[in-house]
Amino acid sequence: MENHLHGEGHLHEVGEHAHEALEHMVEVPGEVWLYALGSVLLVSLIAFAGIFTLSMKKESLQKIVMYLVSFAAGALLGDAFLHMLPEVAHEYGFDMQISMSVLIGILIFFVTERFIHYHHCHNVDHPHIHSFAIMNLIGDGVHNLIDGMVIAASYMVSIEVGIATTLAVVFHEIPQEMGDFGVLLHGGFSRGKALLLNFGSALLAVAGAVITLLLASHIEGVEKYLVPIAAGGFIYIACTDLIPELHKENSRSKLIGQFIVFLIGIGVMWLLLEFGHGH
Repeated sequence: MENHLHGEGHLHEVGEHAHEALEHMVEVPGEVWLYALGSVLLVSLIAFAGIFTLSMKKESLQKIVMYLVSFAAGALLGDAFLHMLPEVAHEYGFDMQISMSVLIGILIFFVTERFIHYHHCHNVDHPHIHSFAIMNLIGDGVHNLIDGMVIAASYMVSIEVGIATTLAVVFHEIPQEMGDFGVLLHGGFSRGKALLLNFGSALLAVAGAVITLLLASHIEGVEKYLVPIAAGGFIYIACTDLIPELHKENSRSKLIGQFIVFLIGIGVMWLLLEFGHGH
């Protein structure tokens, strides 16, 4: 009888804990799920951008890619400084935790990139060049997973910030996916298989978004940390990956053109801000 009562008491205790856990769960609005998953699926489709490069001359392609890189650099910085950080600061106040989260974001992206580059460099002279292509695919998959997490975290702040972040990711991904497609072809994969593998890797963005939204439903205010980390990542990508590429161009006319496109990238983020506040 005592054991029976003890068992009932234990079950009651477990039930109370479960009830408390459910009470502490945060409901992520259906609208956020819809926008976030729709956005990451759109970003995943950019994996097919590589197919458009097949019929283009190398010089024309290089010119287009450099302007896309210019725009992406401006869009990423514009999104970080005009959307992500101001929105989080408005919601939670700008404190040391947000500053530390930005620095953590920069460090995470730095370590991830160094890891990927280390394996690229140590596999490039391998007798089977497939290893380089596979490593590129793994690195791209990790990058896409993080992109999905960034987009989902942004939608948790507001729909406007989510849309701005999706656009910034899209313009960053187009030249990257073109490059990744070229690496897979160079690694010995057929065109069809290269496109399929690139798309499979891109779909990890969906997984990243789902993980983040599920995490958000269990941890209240998780976006306070995730969004500044994402902003740090955007600042890192723009300043260490994209802008240095622009420094390689020596033609004055092209430099002016790239600078104008860079400003347009920032301008688009500012217009989205104005449009969002106006509605």
